[in-house]
Amino acid sequence: MAGFQTAVNVQPAPAVAGDFADHNPRVSVEAGPGGLVAGAAGVTVGRFAWWKPNPIDPNGAPAIVDSFGAGPVTGFVHRAQQGLITDYLAGAGMLIPKGFPITLHSAGGFWVKNDGLTNAVVGQKAYANFSDGKASFAATGAALTASATGSIAAGTSTSVTGSISGNKLTVTAVGSGALVIGGLLSGTGVATGTRVVAQDSGTAGGIGIYTVSIANQAAASTTITQTYGVFTAASALSGLFQVGSVLSGSGVTAGTTITALGTGTGGLGTYIVDTTQTASSTTISGTTNVETKFVAMSAGLPGELVKITSHLLG
Repeated sequence: MAGFQTAVNVQPAPAVAGDFADHNPRVSVEAGPGGLVAGAAGVTVGRFAWWKPNPIDPNGAPAIVDSFGAGPVTGFVHRAQQGLITDYLAGAGMLIPKGFPITLHSAGGFWVKNDGLTNAVVGQKAYANFSDGKASFAATGAALTASATGSIAAGTSTSVTGSISGNKLTVTAVGSGALVIGGLLSGTGVATGTRVVAQDSGTAGGIGIYTVSIANQAAASTTITQTYGVFTAASALSGLFQVGSVLSGSGVTAGTTITALGTGTGGLGTYIVDTTQTASSTTISGTTNVETKFVAMSAGLPGELVKITSHLLG
């Protein structure tokens, strides 16, 4: 069994990732009855996290939290002994299992592990990795990027028969193509801007039930079409693309975001993007993390704990 003490340190560890670093004011993210709770993959203590726009709690606020996402983080997961030991014979656990309640903090002071490749310096911004919420540190405006020579084309035409009730799309037949995560939906009674957030059940991309991005809808059974783009990373790869990466390059629509993996799993291959478009072969870059409001208040080597705070000096 791992986890037994095998050494004695002269200096004890200052904290555990996720601990409060001070007694300054803390701000928690608003949550209604039954929210916020961990998503299907669980949520890791001591990391940044994102909430999903759907499903919503009884007050109409997002209810699900994940350790991965896109865009600005929702908050930081502090340590309150809520992680569970789920691995057989494990000595510790930092994962909050699916469905367990979570308190996210959007402001305050915390200890976090430096999971970057460079030293953390006092005053640097904390960055959150889109794929796992891990923290790294760099100057303002220095988000990490991946790049490749590639292009973007319109996705395969998708047409299904389905209805929407609340934030659930029920597909009863497929005319052509397959639904993808992040694709834009349109049809009689479908709210403008509605996208597929997740598939709850059924055949992948086909008949089944899906969660959509806009709630409180009532669209009777009708023909629903979906548009999206396909980014192909063909050569000259640098770094790794991931879900949540915001793409940029000549001819690329501003804000284009990777919403799902195709044949690519970080390297060369295809990726689903949220905006249908045509961009000829060019150098396309994608961010892999996002700058947060938190700054480092102590130095730390990669793998060491660092104090972060949202209360800036000056």
